Amino acid sequence: MRIHVNHATIYTYDPPANGAIQTLRLTPRNHDGQYVVSWRIDVSEGCQLRAHQDAFGNLTHTFALDGPIKELRVLVEGEVETQDTAGVIRGINERFPPTFFLRNSDLTTADAELIAFAQASSGGEGDRIARLHALMDAITAAMEFDADPTHVSTTAAAAFKAKRGVCQDFAHIFTTCARHIGVPARYVSGYLVGDGAEAEQRAGHQAGHAWSEAYVEGLGWIGFDAAQGQCPTDAYVRLAVGLDYLGAAPVRGNRYGGGDENLTVALKVDQSSRQVQG
Repeated sequence: MRIHVNHATIYTYDPPANGAIQTLRLTPRNHDGQYVVSWRIDVSEGCQLRAHQDAFGNLTHTFALDGPIKELRVLVEGEVETQDTAGVIRGINERFPPTFFLRNSDLTTADAELIAFAQASSGGEGDRIARLHALMDAITAAMEFDADPTHVSTTAAAAFKAKRGVCQDFAHIFTTCARHIGVPARYVSGYLVGDGAEAEQRAGHQAGHAWSEAYVEGLGWIGFDAAQGQCPTDAYVRLAVGLDYLGAAPVRGNRYGGGDENLTVALKVDQSSRQVQG
């Protein structure tokens, strides 16, 4: 599948901000099943993007902007060619051994309720893939998709207690539970065809998709999307990984001074009309 992405993130400040620093993890990498055909990032006039790879190997851009800033724009557009690999991720130079991703973080620390759920829903001893699918299915069944009760700093335990949340919360819960049963797991940010059905989004949740990857000996890293109840297909574009949302956030930064901040996100992810001819 060839996927076209158009993603705009716009901040407005009233009164204007004195300055801003942003870190962008908005550039996908090539790997088996994912090839970047074209990709560009445009930011507000006067910003100079500095490219590097972060500790996880994510392609990252940073910039700083001096004020006064009334509006800050980050515009992304590109095309990615994908193939269905049944969720298996290969062709990436991993920076850390899988056991690194057994670490908990503030957003992925289990409480007693989540520990009991992880143990009961993962099927006990047995085939690791079967246990992970059982865990994913149990989370999909237990949680309801709802953007209102959670925000970007909501923990896995808090979202699970509410039994409601967005894809970020589903990913945090799966990642937390997998680690608790001894399976290395990590958070993944990206896009899914159909993202942005609502043309504009205002609120704490930035547009985009999120899921998890778990490590299975003999196969490597495999994606699990508890929000959709499936392993990632060729309808997914993979951007970045981390221990949790904070390590893989597509857009993250700070502003200095100024008054109220208003965030508008417009996203469209669809199948490109320019398909590769076989």
